[in-house]
Amino acid sequence: MNPTPGTDSTPALRIIPRDQHIISRANISKAALRVLYRLHDAGYAAYLVGGAVRDLLLGLRPKDFDVATDATPDEVKKLFRNCRLIGRRFRLAHVVFGPEIIEVATFRGTGEEGGEGDRHIIDGRIVRDNIWGTIEEDALRRDFRVNALYYDISDFSVRDYVGGMQDLHDRVLRLIGDPEVRYHEDPVRMLRAARLAGKLDMRIDAAAAAPFESLGPLLADAAPARLFDESLKMFLAGNGLKSFRMLEQCGLLKFLFPATARALKRGDAALRSLVEQGLANTDARIREGKSVTPAFLFAVLLWGEVRDEARLGIERGLDGPEAWSRAAAKVVGEQCQRVAIPRRFTFTMEEIWSLQPRFEQVQRKRVFRLMAHPRFRAAFDFLLLRADESPAMRELGQWWAHAQRLPQDVLAAALPVLSGAAAAEAAPAPAVRKPPRPRRRRRKRSDSPAPE
Repeated sequence: MNPTPGTDSTPALRIIPRDQHIISRANISKAALRVLYRLHDAGYAAYLVGGAVRDLLLGLRPKDFDVATDATPDEVKKLFRNCRLIGRRFRLAHVVFGPEIIEVATFRGTGEEGGEGDRHIIDGRIVRDNIWGTIEEDALRRDFRVNALYYDISDFSVRDYVGGMQDLHDRVLRLIGDPEVRYHEDPVRMLRAARLAGKLDMRIDAAAAAPFESLGPLLADAAPARLFDESLKMFLAGNGLKSFRMLEQCGLLKFLFPATARALKRGDAALRSLVEQGLANTDARIREGKSVTPAFLFAVLLWGEVRDEARLGIERGLDGPEAWSRAAAKVVGEQCQRVAIPRRFTFTMEEIWSLQPRFEQVQRKRVFRLMAHPRFRAAFDFLLLRADESPAMRELGQWWAHAQRLPQDVLAAALPVLSGAAAAEAAPAPAVRKPPRPRRRRRKRSDSPAPE
């Protein structure tokens, strides 16, 4: 039986000595080691904790290194001149070494009172928690058992209070304590379960997954800015496709990206291909050390709903640019109530979407004007993802890929100035079938970039 935070349950300590685990100081950040050793030398307990220990034990390379100690935030600050104290919900010390930040947390307690701190709970949700305690209590306060492992700098052993080592061996994610209580304390733990399961190729324990459907609506109460950060961790850490599939499998996608869930539920195979290929491409770029932008990712996730809304607007008689502008505003507005996507990203998303109809216009001036657009490359990459929509869309992507390889004068000479049948006869040499001439519509002004 799992111990429940806030009860008198006492964890059973298991100490794994250095010769029985694979963690080496050579794989720990030098900055983290400096923090650990300085705390230890000053007489404080000092442990590497959480995801870093978990990943090191799995043979992975952690991105962040967190430290747990019995020193209070003020005591940590006295030891490090390069330290700043942050947070109201959880008081933390950040020790800064150039671009690297080592997060140092004081052991959390399970009692209602303690030291200089305080705890504030509203409707079961912890909104402030600064009660200091022992390492045993701290272990019980953590979310998953695999995240409650401590690497002791004093003897290089791993301390396991809740069975995390067994869970790593079994490749399973189990919550510490009662799942209903823990998700009420922090609903984002549900998303974290899906993300970690995808990242680590683990299954979620049945008891931990059981409340997802009934408690998923609690995610609406989480801060949209926090859900944006969680989305980046989920989709921009190299495991985006696995995380997405796990979100769907767990039934959590509709609580985080409702528009995406609705569009996929309509059974559009081409849309699913676009979303999954977009996520797979993003994962590949991250593995290759290439840059990625959240804007492209969110444009992929929300495309189905935006496209369908724009088509509906056009069917109702709206001008094309106006239909795309209204569709983007509606979908982005709804999504930002859940996930606070910054305006600098939503603007780029809207440009990528609004440029899609312009790829169908292959007259000379329009081709060169589109190629000169600052978002052309992102919009073209997006066009390629749409290949499964139809054979014509695949051919259109091939045409634009070929056009970009031609010298400008050769391309200009091959492009038609006319439209319709005469333009089709003047097509470039490697001509694929041209898209049909768009119906002429009266242009209207729009706040966002729009098709011509």
